[in-house]
Amino acid sequence: MTRATLTPSHNLYDYRAFYGVLGFVMESGAKGCEVIVSGKMRAQRAKAMKFKDGYMISSGQPVKEYIDSAVRHVLLRQGVLGIKVKIMLDWDPKGKQGPTTPLPDLVTIHPPKEEEFIRPAAIVPTEFEVQA
Repeated sequence: MTRATLTPSHNLYDYRAFYGVLGFVMESGAKGCEVIVSGKMRAQRAKAMKFKDGYMISSGQPVKEYIDSAVRHVLLRQGVLGIKVKIMLDWDPKGKQGPTTPLPDLVTIHPPKEEEFIRPAAIVPTEFEVQA
């Protein structure tokens, strides 16, 4: 997002600009994305807006490996606008577009093995059973 898209003269304070960023990030192969914009948007009073899409973790060791975050400050006529972007990367075993270690809660279900059915041996009556 550039400064021009956030200026009130262009009337692109719409949510479309922020949802456009979410859509672009998700199409690029991310597992989740979060954009937080805080500051004076249209009114005198500052407020924060959150835009989320996908899956995002927020605690534990995997956050350090899976979450990529950035903070930028945009100087506008009304004041400063803060933008935080958090992107959750997808697991990549090769390590090109994401971390090589899988998430700890990742469950893999293997296909069942073929079982060999063994028939029990035929029961041969003993002498005691024949006398009865």
